[in-house]
Amino acid sequence: MREMRRSAHPYIPNSAPAVKAEMLAAVGASDIEQLYASIPASLRFEGELDLLPALESEAALRRYMNGLLSRNITAESTLSFLGAGCYQHDVPSVCGEINSRAEFLTAYAGEPYEDHGKWQAIFEYTSLMAELLEMDVVNVPNYDGYQAAATSLRMAVRMTGRDVVLVSEAVLADKRRKIDSYLDGAATVLTLPIDRTTGRVDPRSVRDLVTTEVAAVYVETPNALGVVETEISAIAGLAHDAGSLLVCGVEPLALGFLESPAASGADILCGDIQSLGLGMHFGGAHGGFIATHDEEAFVYEFPSRLFGIAPTVKEGELGFTDVAYERTSLAMREEGVEWVGTAAALWGITAGVYLSLHGSHGIAELGDTVAALTRYAITRLGSLSHVEVIGADAPHWREFAVRFEGRSVADVERGLRERGIFGAVPLHRELPDLGEAALFAVTEIHSSTDIDRLADALEEILA
Repeated sequence: MREMRRSAHPYIPNSAPAVKAEMLAAVGASDIEQLYASIPASLRFEGELDLLPALESEAALRRYMNGLLSRNITAESTLSFLGAGCYQHDVPSVCGEINSRAEFLTAYAGEPYEDHGKWQAIFEYTSLMAELLEMDVVNVPNYDGYQAAATSLRMAVRMTGRDVVLVSEAVLADKRRKIDSYLDGAATVLTLPIDRTTGRVDPRSVRDLVTTEVAAVYVETPNALGVVETEISAIAGLAHDAGSLLVCGVEPLALGFLESPAASGADILCGDIQSLGLGMHFGGAHGGFIATHDEEAFVYEFPSRLFGIAPTVKEGELGFTDVAYERTSLAMREEGVEWVGTAAALWGITAGVYLSLHGSHGIAELGDTVAALTRYAITRLGSLSHVEVIGADAPHWREFAVRFEGRSVADVERGLRERGIFGAVPLHRELPDLGEAALFAVTEIHSSTDIDRLADALEEILA
């Protein structure tokens, strides 16, 4: 093994010893150890990795990997009520059929002289999203909804020249960590509390906390508890009175049932397109969207690519082109407003297929269906002994939080798994003061019979 490492690796570029020596010389390092010297010893692995002996053939590798994969228990083979950022929505077969075509099958957006069809496909996606979101400008998808939220807040910081943001308490813990890390050094992130009875942000909390130092107020609807924020207009008014922007995280699929926050005064919308035909993929295929009105002050703060239509040199002909490309790091490198790397353009195309397949009527029907099933689940579980639905009277969409009396979430989750059900995502990191609280998600793939099975299982576990 050591002798092989001193040779060129057959699959790793630039691994030839002479090439590695040339690269080390170029950066002024005498050896690899000097190059890695800045990494703390506690983070560096020493010794040999515990690897299997080399497999002798592709067939042996395939057999080994299939053996590992067979240990997975998928949401397709059980009844799942898991959510918290990755959801089991229906994925029409045509989504996979189109996104696997050779002209689309890459994460990159491509260039206009080589990817005419891809640019048009992404433009169609952004147009459909703009219609759904009631905004004018939508980006080519970035990594995921977490990044979209953090970037939206960085946009607000740059636009206002302020260095404080208020973030709703009802945000998933991992998303909050992303926001905190991405705004570190650029802005102070303060928590905007939610009302424990309703599960929503009370405008009075915004009034108490928003000042002339606040760049943006960030709320989500539905929020991390599945509760629909019904005071967006009042929150927008308070933010704007202080010269702040309102950034709203939103689930695009919910807009078949809910009014877009853009209609209530939100300045920037952001979120994830995982629910739009992308599937779960053992953790989710994700793509982040950012949307604003067509105002130059906003457009020039987008770090990611924007596609539009412009006349070509041929009279009457239109072409698909980058909009304000000069603001991006692709054009400006370190002078760009933010760094942008590999995008999720393929998932944007997939979401475009999904939206065009359903149409406005289909999205509305789907939104109503999820809302009705969610309310049925809240009513059914809320009738059980030792179960309290948090903010039960508030409007919900897809998710809801429950608190268990006398049992830990871990015990409940274990009991559900023993009965062939996935569910009960713990909320102790998000809202520890809620006690033994857990999140459940219901989508259009569920039936009332599925929800009854969940309720019956919980009744047995909590008896």
